Amino acid sequence: MTPKADSRPHVVIVGAGFGGLACARALGGKPVKVTIVDRRNYHLFVPLLYQVATAALSPADIARPIRRILGRFANIEVVLGTVTGIDTVTRRVRLAGGTELTYDKLVVATGSDYSYFGHPEWAECAPGLRSLEDARRIRARLLTAFERAEVSRDPARQAALMTTVIVGGGPTGVEMAGAVAELARHALARDFQHIDPRRAKIVLIEAGPRILSGFPEKLSDYAKAALERLGVTVITNEAVESIDAKGVVVAGRRIDAGTVIWGAGIKASPAGGWLGAALDRAGRVPLDPDLSVKGVADVYALGDIASTPDENGTPLPALAQVAAQQGYHLGRALAANLQDGRPLPPFKFHNRGNTAIIGRHAAVFDFGWTQLKGRFAWLMWAIIHVYLLVGFDNRLRVTLQWVWAYMTYERGARLIMSDFES
Repeated sequence: MTPKADSRPHVVIVGAGFGGLACARALGGKPVKVTIVDRRNYHLFVPLLYQVATAALSPADIARPIRRILGRFANIEVVLGTVTGIDTVTRRVRLAGGTELTYDKLVVATGSDYSYFGHPEWAECAPGLRSLEDARRIRARLLTAFERAEVSRDPARQAALMTTVIVGGGPTGVEMAGAVAELARHALARDFQHIDPRRAKIVLIEAGPRILSGFPEKLSDYAKAALERLGVTVITNEAVESIDAKGVVVAGRRIDAGTVIWGAGIKASPAGGWLGAALDRAGRVPLDPDLSVKGVADVYALGDIASTPDENGTPLPALAQVAAQQGYHLGRALAANLQDGRPLPPFKFHNRGNTAIIGRHAAVFDFGWTQLKGRFAWLMWAIIHVYLLVGFDNRLRVTLQWVWAYMTYERGARLIMSDFES
């Protein structure tokens, strides 16, 4: 017996990040067929990746299988695969291995990657933080550097190995610098016999005039002072000129380091180039107010890959809350459009606050209309990030680990998942 053809309109979502997942959830249970494609089988809570990299959390604490998240919706199919191209004329999405998906509506939410400003060779020596693989690699490099310092008998070599350089003074760089400082000053302090991790040097380098440039200046100044209290050396107005396996050169000065971490800039994923639209300098796709790609029928983009103007014409920042709001808005709008033909309304972003944590009892929060800093902002940061984690078990597990770490200064994920070479 021939299977009955599915007459429901087909929405294909490429990418299961914050935007793609929110869009799929909003379409869940509606009379449409939804296929969500991702090259990984899990949704990753990227804002807490730095805690995996600095041994505060394990990978499973911030990741959850996509099928488990969307499994309750009978109209949603999850496909594990790598998209290799999109044909907007024949409305087909090509996957590695030759599989093709046809669509009525296409949503592209493939995120971003780090930009090395014309120096892709720096990526090997200074990994960025965009995936669990990146986080595990950075954690291995950090911990291995201290292990190598322990077996070295050369004081200069020990000092270099216990130096960590973070390039980029945005939220990721600031949070990473504070976390590395606390890892060295507290969690590792009693672990070694021949070195004192409390003497580790952490250097944060920002080419611009101040760190956290997207925040009000008073919050930026507070963050700088908080980092310096943790022992972090903050360098501003100086750009990195070269990076190699043994350190960096900044403004003509050599800084030897056991670990270099990149967090200086991002670029959109290459998926935008498949759509035939004119891209901006960061590789982002220009959108109309309803989140449709300019000049391409029935194709929409979300999150970091999209250049979405605010009411002043300025592109919205690459933040999880932007992508999630876009996804939820587009999912509801597409459901209404496909059911009764209603036109898609324009997207309007509602700023729920931009935040960065600097260290124990120190964080900044910018709501636009008001700003917070210090202990209360730190507590709000913790509550909000736990709430946004997908799944009750993840929330409970992370909360318990944070409480334990707060009380004991311990970090339980200090595993080096690679072979040690002295």
